[in-house]
Amino acid sequence: MKLTDTTLRNVKPNGKRLKLSDGGGLYLLVKPNGSKLWRLKYRFGGKETSISLGSYSEVSLREARERREEAKRMLAQGLNPSQERRVSKEAALERAENNFESVASEWYSKKAPGWTESHGKRVFKSLQNDVFPWLGARPIAEITAPELLTVLRRIEQRQAIETAHRVLQRCGQVFRYAVVTGRIASDPTRDLKGALPPSKEKHHPTILDPEGIGGLLRAMDTYKGSPVTRAALNLAPLVFVRPGELRKAEWSEIDLERAEWRIPAQKMKMRELHIVPLSRQAVAILRDLKPLTGGGRYLFPGARSNGRPMSENTVNGALRRLGYDSKEMTGHGFRSMACSLLNEQGWPADAIERQLAHSERDTVRAAYNRGQYLEERRRMMQAWADYLDGLKDEK
Repeated sequence: MKLTDTTLRNVKPNGKRLKLSDGGGLYLLVKPNGSKLWRLKYRFGGKETSISLGSYSEVSLREARERREEAKRMLAQGLNPSQERRVSKEAALERAENNFESVASEWYSKKAPGWTESHGKRVFKSLQNDVFPWLGARPIAEITAPELLTVLRRIEQRQAIETAHRVLQRCGQVFRYAVVTGRIASDPTRDLKGALPPSKEKHHPTILDPEGIGGLLRAMDTYKGSPVTRAALNLAPLVFVRPGELRKAEWSEIDLERAEWRIPAQKMKMRELHIVPLSRQAVAILRDLKPLTGGGRYLFPGARSNGRPMSENTVNGALRRLGYDSKEMTGHGFRSMACSLLNEQGWPADAIERQLAHSERDTVRAAYNRGQYLEERRRMMQAWADYLDGLKDEK
């Protein structure tokens, strides 16, 4: 007798395993604990076996019958439904392990230890927000260049061209990782060269006119705020590190006798030790600062707590108090200033790039440059400090 939904809903456990047959080998197993499980009994290769078709709470009577008929079709073709299900599960698992999101996550886990925490978070968040919702579940081997371009166009439509370029670059790294790990044969991002509008180069506001620089330096000498902030402001053009590296500087990293500031790899964007040769002028600023903050961890502690560095807005705030707005000069602008003028003055581009701690793609060349250019960078940093002194003295 065929089962009905009413019978299935109302059947109660009776302390024993109860089997309710629907015919064709399909039956509902009611366990003493009340669980109701679909089973299909069949013969294959002369042997009787059975497979589970799910629980009644998840698989309806109609769906169970459809699965029974599907199993019958397999048997008619000489296939074992149990084995076919196992193969299907393995294929589904393989697809899940090789979808874009899982491969990207694996790539990220390999790369992240070589990045700063903040950079790593930005990279993964961009994939989470702009790629995974559309391509995350797709098998990476099936993703095409036009499909990826559609995702990038969504970013482009919100006028985030630079973000679109970065996402394309990161996707390319994921696809190339998939190539070397045997998941795919080629990287589809290679076919997207020139598909996006060119990104607009972002320049940090700075002053490049020597007379204007001299005026800025003289203004900085008149700063009437905190002496710690004044020291940070005056040191910034002499070392031209990133603002975050300046405000997080620690006394343990400073060697005044050797006139060096060694920023540990974990603080740098590319996780590489960075050496900042200190000019005589920079050493003098630090010697004056040491009685004020040398007993603590940071050169420039926060106004409210010695255990934390100064706010990221402190140097920019000081520039605003001196009358320089955000379109005219920023703390980051000291890097652009040094880069532009040192190149104009004829210093080797590699020495300038190394001092700016720009990433070096060729790791062998990077290691070579670290050693080759350090002494030249010492001369360059002192010459730069002397040049700035000269500009400040010109009135």
